[in-house]
Amino acid sequence: MGKKILITGAGGFIGGFIVAEALKRGYETYAGIRHSTNLQFLQDDRIHKVYLTYRDKARLAEEIEAFKREHGKWDYIVHNLGVTKTSDKKRFDEVNFEYLKNFADTLIATGSVPEKFIYMSSLSAWTTGDKGYTPINDNDTPCPESAYGRSKLRSELYLRTLGGFPCVTLRPTGVYGPHEKDYLMMIRMIGKGIDVAVGSKHKVYTFIYVKDLVKAIFLAIDRGVAGHGYFIADGKTYTQKEFRNIVAARLGKRYVLPVTVPEALCRYVCTKAEEIARKRHRASTLNSDKFYILRQHNWACDTSRAEEELGFFADYNLEQGIDEAVTWYKENGWI
Repeated sequence: MGKKILITGAGGFIGGFIVAEALKRGYETYAGIRHSTNLQFLQDDRIHKVYLTYRDKARLAEEIEAFKREHGKWDYIVHNLGVTKTSDKKRFDEVNFEYLKNFADTLIATGSVPEKFIYMSSLSAWTTGDKGYTPINDNDTPCPESAYGRSKLRSELYLRTLGGFPCVTLRPTGVYGPHEKDYLMMIRMIGKGIDVAVGSKHKVYTFIYVKDLVKAIFLAIDRGVAGHGYFIADGKTYTQKEFRNIVAARLGKRYVLPVTVPEALCRYVCTKAEEIARKRHRASTLNSDKFYILRQHNWACDTSRAEEELGFFADYNLEQGIDEAVTWYKENGWI
């Protein structure tokens, strides 16, 4: 068998693609899951499922020790576990920071530190407020407005305090592709002939197709420098009009009405959607934290370090990625 790799958050949109690529590359692949994990895209018999209790350090230590006694330690870990939306903002810190802290601490305490620990952060962790349209880069002082971004940044900063811990951080921009549901909402709206923008200020966006992000992950395992963070995007910037036109062309939609929603109205809608979802004990895609992400006007980022140190260059531009994603959505009855 090949080297052992653990992918946490394996049941999520990105996690399923990481697991599939690990199998393709011949790794002995372990999917870190919880009892609530959706296993829809983890059906391959070669996947070894591992239940980990991140909230309880003592139990987590027992689980890792038991695995180590039977199989040895993991050679690589991709920590992809996280929440992007929740009805309770405390969950961002609980899952995105506390679980990460418990996991890293327990790996150290049990002598189970891997050769590489890939941490999946986010461009949202590194937003810098109003700096015009200059690409976000490592020299910036991050000041994320969203609770989600702050939880990711807190985790990044904690990992830096662990001397000798072989962590490589990836900060992907907006990730889209098959199985993803948030961009799917936008694609469906465009298919209905409407495209909604938040605020009148010009916005620039960056994107990364899920397969390209997975490519970056395995490059980070092979070449990533411990202690370094890498912004991951396809290398281009796009306007909302360009995104709209690409999607509309793929859907065969000749005309789409662009609608601009004032920021104040967007905040109200996001807050109300969150309140309704909370009463139903669900998480809403539109929520008060997502508002800060929706109003952000500059998502340009500097990918030069990823290019130079990882040799990462995206295989998909937005048009190619949308084409493949929409094909999957149609074939699987999602649109």
